[in-house]
Amino acid sequence: MASTAAVPFWRAAGMTYITYSNICANLVRNCLKEPLKAEALNREKVHFSLSKWAGGKPEKPSSI
Repeated sequence: MASTAAVPFWRAAGMTYITYSNICANLVRNCLKEPLKAEALNREKVHFSLSKWAGGKPEKPSSI
């Protein structure tokens, strides 16, 4: 059986690296002073559109 000594602490806690990274990023953003905090929170937003396809052609996209 392999030793668990070399396992990263985020993996030992049952997280993925992406989850750990998101938690750290949120902590850093919340520690910033204004106006840098507002700018960082605005960059966090993600905009994309979703189009359903029917008959080989996309229908009108909807923003999410």
